[in-house]
Amino acid sequence: MGRIICISNQKGGVGKTTTAINLAASLASAERRTLLVDMDPQGNAGSGVGVGREGLTGTVYDALLDGRPLRELIRGTELRFLEVVPSSPDLTGAELELGGTERREYRLKEALAAVAKAYDYVIIDCPPSLGLLTLNALTAADSVIIPLQCEYYALEGLTQQLHTLELVRRQLNPKLSTEGILLTMFDGRANLAHQVAEEVRGHFPALVFRTVVPRNVRLSEAPSFGKPILLYDIKSKGCEAYLALGREILRRDRGGGRAKGQGTRVVA
Repeated sequence: MGRIICISNQKGGVGKTTTAINLAASLASAERRTLLVDMDPQGNAGSGVGVGREGLTGTVYDALLDGRPLRELIRGTELRFLEVVPSSPDLTGAELELGGTERREYRLKEALAAVAKAYDYVIIDCPPSLGLLTLNALTAADSVIIPLQCEYYALEGLTQQLHTLELVRRQLNPKLSTEGILLTMFDGRANLAHQVAEEVRGHFPALVFRTVVPRNVRLSEAPSFGKPILLYDIKSKGCEAYLALGREILRRDRGGGRAKGQGTRVVA
């Protein structure tokens, strides 16, 4: 069965969807069968790999609310080994619609159970909030990547995020591990960015990925063309970073480098 990795941060604007899209594409480029699941009502992960809302006959909303089989909702992309389950604005009301239902936090987990075995990796993009959609993703996942923008309040938000993950482990998903903290939007010219990176590595040395994603114009442009960065500009610094992140995860998996207890993971 494929490993399910959730990309989550309760703070918006940290590169969460960019990471979901480009990590999924990087793993697919390594010929790993990869499924990208868009759990954000904005639908940017789907559109970012070329699957727009026009002509869709179903989205992840139908799986969560109506029990429609996920296999009927999967769409192909330009990359042979990458498929996607798109989202829609209907998900905005899903929080309220799921509110009174039984096992509401397990809807995505149950939907993925029927298809995950067909993939090496399942990457879930979450909305920037802690609601039922994010809880569904965290309950379904084996591990979580936390994108962290190198800015002043980074550690404050990170502490809150890690506390949330611990609560999810206790109450919903005991096997959830922290895949790693990914430093994003790094501006090497700014002293603050270096200070934040050093501070995060100092507090969480076993959790921070070696890969650092730079602030990159081409990376920002790619979604407007419906392409992951490796199809838009493979020579860009942003592409190099996400390919490196994919290799880092594959190398760790081959080496069995996952740490036990509390879900932490040792940097290989």
